Amino acid sequence: MPDLPKPQDAAEAALFSECWDAVLSYADLCTSGSAAATQLATDAFTHGMHEAQALEFDAGAERGAGRRALRLPRIPFLLTWVRTTATAWEAGGQGHRLDPDLRLWLNSDKAARYTGPPLHRPLALRALRDMQEPDAALLWLAEVESLPVGSVARRLGLDPAVAASELDQVRALFRDRCHRSQLDTPMNPDCRVYARLLDAVTRSPGTDTPDDLSRHLATCVGCAEAAACLGLHGGGLPAALAGGVIGWSGLAYLERRRRAADAGMLPGRADATGTDRGLSPGREARPRFTLSRNGLLVAAGLVSVLTLAVSLTPFGGDDTVAGGSSADGSPVVQQDPRFPVTGAPSDEGSGLQSTTRPEATGSGKKDDAGDDKDKNKNGNSNEEPQGDASTPARVSHKPVEPGKSPGATCLVRYELVNEWPGGFQATLTVTSKKALDGWRLGWTYAGDQRVTQMWDGTFDQEGSQVSVTAADYNKTVAAGGTFGVGFLGIWQGFDNPAPVKFTLDGSPCATGK
Repeated sequence: MPDLPKPQDAAEAALFSECWDAVLSYADLCTSGSAAATQLATDAFTHGMHEAQALEFDAGAERGAGRRALRLPRIPFLLTWVRTTATAWEAGGQGHRLDPDLRLWLNSDKAARYTGPPLHRPLALRALRDMQEPDAALLWLAEVESLPVGSVARRLGLDPAVAASELDQVRALFRDRCHRSQLDTPMNPDCRVYARLLDAVTRSPGTDTPDDLSRHLATCVGCAEAAACLGLHGGGLPAALAGGVIGWSGLAYLERRRRAADAGMLPGRADATGTDRGLSPGREARPRFTLSRNGLLVAAGLVSVLTLAVSLTPFGGDDTVAGGSSADGSPVVQQDPRFPVTGAPSDEGSGLQSTTRPEATGSGKKDDAGDDKDKNKNGNSNEEPQGDASTPARVSHKPVEPGKSPGATCLVRYELVNEWPGGFQATLTVTSKKALDGWRLGWTYAGDQRVTQMWDGTFDQEGSQVSVTAADYNKTVAAGGTFGVGFLGIWQGFDNPAPVKFTLDGSPCATGK
């Protein structure tokens, strides 16, 4: 597999993040598990990005020669690569990792349409490919990715004031391309007669469909597909685009993108200065915590339950209050999202204790710890030792200073290259004191970050723990040598703290700048 392309600046890194989000969303629909989804998305994203870059280079040469290259916009282009990669998996003996319904579809005539003769491919795919790429991108982002028109306009460098009218023109242009493609498609005489009638009926909103045309559309798949593409006024254009371009499970992908856009979960994009350029949904800024009427009722009920728990819990000398509230007046319900929810192994998944902040797990005083240990020695097995060295009093967000890790055989330098709302790009550079023949790098996130794409290594993440193994070309490192990885990630909450607890092959690493 070719190496993952590396983003060159903040704008390209944000574009990669957005494309990866779409690719992974569709790959998850196509596979039987999260691990298979990540692998399918990685394979499709890698090959698709390399081909897209090659096509852009060729397009520049063709424009210099006075020709126009026909290609899909970046996101639908990469989504077709998911389908292509899934086909390769099925042919290569990895079909068991795919969704069973997708396997049936891949081995049917429906899938063959997408790779067969151009005149027999879906109308939406042919029409979108026949449009200028900026027009096609505007249509896809607004209709399928469900982004607000203002956000799409800012992304594509359009004037937001005229973006809505331009989108209407692009819809009409798409309809015209679909009609041309339909007339170019080999059809029987009946379908050709109904094609003219269908064009007339779908041009004006509210026009009644003649009975004979309605009966024909109920039995002819090709004409029904054309009706979906030509009818711009019934709200069926997004489904026609998604189904015609993606193919299998296009409607499910469309619904996922709509929900993600409604929830404000689509990744943002920054320009070279790090300023958001409107890839995330263009909504007005809202307070971080808002409560609707139902939310107030839920919050009131939660406070009542926690109050009851407090009243039933005996108070001791510790400064921790039941339900995660401390004596210094910290809120009971609110939990700082920078701290992972953790509990001691003996907690047995206690829901009440799982909300306690890490600093409230013990008093941290040596005399308290000593008293608890003495109690355990006297046979009181019900008491857990407090302030034990194995239970950290506080999760630190600051990197360990060089030399603070006794016996460290490696030095890690973490650099946050770019950051934008909801996403970031970072690099890790590791210097090893001893020679390596294959390596495994690990770290822990202090926040809620997740790695989404990596180059120069293969990653696996479970919760806040990230593990990275070497690529074939950089697994050998000389004593005193340096290697590194770069990656894209997503984050939520109040901040994006640096990782902690770096390890190399299980041994702790010092961190430096």
